[in-house]
Amino acid sequence: MSNATNRREFLKIGAMTGMGTAMGLSGCATVSQKTPRKLLKTEANMIEYAAPPIEVIRVGYVGVGGMGTNHVKNLLKIEGVEVRAVCDIKPNRVDIVQKMVVKAGQKKPTGYTRGETDFIRMCEREDLDLVYTATPWEWHVPVCVAAMKAGKHAATEIPAALTIEECWQLVETSEKTKKHCIMMENCCYDSTELIILNMVRKGLFGEILHAECGYMHDLRALKLKRTAAGKPAHGEAEWRLEHSIKRNGNLYPPHGLGPIAQCLDINRGDRLDYLVSMSCNSRGLRKYAAKKYGPDSKLAKQKYALGDVNTSLIRTALGKTITIGHDCDTPRPYSRHILVQGTNGIVRKYPEEKIHIEGKTKGHDWEPFDKYKKEYEHPLQKALKERARGAGHGGMDFIEDYRLINALRKGLVPDVDVYDSVTWSVVSELSEISVANRSKSVDFPDFTRGKWKIKRPLHLMEV
Repeated sequence: MSNATNRREFLKIGAMTGMGTAMGLSGCATVSQKTPRKLLKTEANMIEYAAPPIEVIRVGYVGVGGMGTNHVKNLLKIEGVEVRAVCDIKPNRVDIVQKMVVKAGQKKPTGYTRGETDFIRMCEREDLDLVYTATPWEWHVPVCVAAMKAGKHAATEIPAALTIEECWQLVETSEKTKKHCIMMENCCYDSTELIILNMVRKGLFGEILHAECGYMHDLRALKLKRTAAGKPAHGEAEWRLEHSIKRNGNLYPPHGLGPIAQCLDINRGDRLDYLVSMSCNSRGLRKYAAKKYGPDSKLAKQKYALGDVNTSLIRTALGKTITIGHDCDTPRPYSRHILVQGTNGIVRKYPEEKIHIEGKTKGHDWEPFDKYKKEYEHPLQKALKERARGAGHGGMDFIEDYRLINALRKGLVPDVDVYDSVTWSVVSELSEISVANRSKSVDFPDFTRGKWKIKRPLHLMEV
């Protein structure tokens, strides 16, 4: 990407340019993460920004496949929400959600189904407060940018962006429009992660030194799922495999990094400074395809850029270290490998929840995490666990949707801001750059432009 690229024009181009940039990463090693930028006059003005309260949040939803539909279900259970518009390239999905909204007692939302960029028309025409997207990854930035430029707050499924340039687009558009751009990282609201965060905040582990996290999830069947005609099956199989073909790095960092970044005060007194990354060989997808479809099948002969296991090591400005992994193409149990280690003890979530606290735990053993759950239960869990019961991913999907709506209705600072969203997401391209350059260190962009030094609240701790 040339330094001469007109970033303001890039924002105007919108969806098609965004997708082309995201998917054309095979040459990402030539991209410099230190590209000079002309700073806006209102530097980092979204830090601790609370937008004026809105009594009823009018929502337009873009992308109502599995996750999008689940989020709409949650929103319909939250007071002060009206689903006014629904956009998807598949009219049958829009029809299903329209009926769902009417059944919930609301007016039938307007449907937008005129192709991949019809969300732009929705953003320009509809009287909305929030545009929420659960589209394929390459559309997250175009949707959010279109929403903010049309005067709407934006919320997106993860990752918020795929490239450094896209991250800057989100930051600069949010700052310019004074509209929130929030990545909906549901793992920040998982019960164990919330308890660990509360333990960290209460000083149980002393000074935090090191953390480990990642996304380890066998997705071979999903990526390679095909119809009887040999075409990609519906859902993520239609687009996710393409990233494995073209990219090599950590493709999905926020699930593990989000909760860990909150424990380490990232962007709230510390920042991610630099990263090194390496990937092993790519074997899993071809082996699975050969077994499933035969050794002479197109999928078995396809070359996949993505190494089966990627490991990245991050150091923060204040000297903490983080290891973050990505492994979606090997046979293995699910794990986010959550681990936090401090001067007074250590805690982990996978493969089973265990804890060791100096002066409390006997010898050098682990002890059951359950002993500490009641004492360190996060206040947010106490307040919302009954309402969240039965919702997706153990209830954490409902809690994240509730917290977003609550912040917008009451005019509060959201739990996750645009700087968090891009910091957790930018690991993707940084890891790709490092992998392509024999694991050389790569600096993190400072999206806050120095404001990370300000120690400020983590509003997730407030109820």
